[in-house]
Amino acid sequence: MTTHVTVTDEAVASLRGTDDPRLRELLTGLIQHLHAFAQETRLTQAEWERAIGFLTETGQTCTDTRQEFILLSDVLGLSMLVETINGDRAPGATESTVLGPFHMTESPVRELGANIDLVGGGEPCVVSGRIVSGDGTPLPGALLDVWQADGDGFYDVQRPDVQPPGNGRGLFTADAEGRFWFRTCVPSPYPIPTDGPVGELLKATGRHPYRPAHIHFIASADGHTPVTTHIFVAGSEYLDSDAVFAVKQSLVEDFAPTDDPSLAREFGIANPFRHARFDLVLEQRS
Repeated sequence: MTTHVTVTDEAVASLRGTDDPRLRELLTGLIQHLHAFAQETRLTQAEWERAIGFLTETGQTCTDTRQEFILLSDVLGLSMLVETINGDRAPGATESTVLGPFHMTESPVRELGANIDLVGGGEPCVVSGRIVSGDGTPLPGALLDVWQADGDGFYDVQRPDVQPPGNGRGLFTADAEGRFWFRTCVPSPYPIPTDGPVGELLKATGRHPYRPAHIHFIASADGHTPVTTHIFVAGSEYLDSDAVFAVKQSLVEDFAPTDDPSLAREFGIANPFRHARFDLVLEQRS
């Protein structure tokens, strides 16, 4: 006879025929922790039903351009925890952070120096730097996937009636010296989507939905471990209260105002503009 005392052991024992040892380990831990949570909090039937309804609604909110489950993982801190557990890198390598819910698998291929701000909705800036190995060796031909919100704080997939597809996105190939540069607008703080179940969760817990201003990057090169990261705008609001807990101090960069005519000529942009300059350092695979 199953009781609240025996059900956990019985559920774990039901996994003994699992061929994959890692799957068995993961499910065993999941069952044990879920059962312990229910026992500790004395979870009620009504609360369990509400949780099932919430998860169902979360799945129903997912589309080809929106991943509500990633958003849920983000606001619970799980995304950042998993990233941190798996994000140990060699000293000096660029730190990683969360992917976020708005990455698309195929960013438009763009030439170095291209403008990814197709709507002109913000303060113009240039982002430049190098992709290098841990010892500082440039990585020619390294790939850089970039995506960001527009000047109003929305991604292209959130407002397809306002932004053309691919706005704020680009896939760049570093030059022979590992250099990259592109034009865009200075990102602004913005709220994560609040019109779904995750938004209701934030409201119920009295949390704000805002993220500090940032640009997303995935840098990759042969023989090196890719890095998924952000660059945060120094001085932005919410650096100390990011809704998804993703800020790392090493990723905060100054978007410095400039009216240097030589830089304006170099980057093909009118003065004045802002300029963010940094290196992305990849860890060499052993």
